[in-house]
Amino acid sequence: MRTAIPALVGFARAPWNKGRLTGQKRPVKLREVWAIRVRLQLERHRRDLALFDLAIDSKLRGYDLVRLRVSAACVGGRV
Repeated sequence: MRTAIPALVGFARAPWNKGRLTGQKRPVKLREVWAIRVRLQLERHRRDLALFDLAIDSKLRGYDLVRLRVSAACVGGRV
């Protein structure tokens, strides 16, 4: 008994990332870093400011920062 193999000739599917920017993104400029810091300070978002400063100073990516535990950043109750 023979089974028919469906022919996929002419089947065109658009890639999921068509028209989107892919690859490495440009680095954040110093002016943009200071603008973010000032905005976080004015709005008194201390937690976000601390995470942002930690990310900039340690050059961690967002993925690494999310996985970071408080115990890894604190020693003896001090950050």
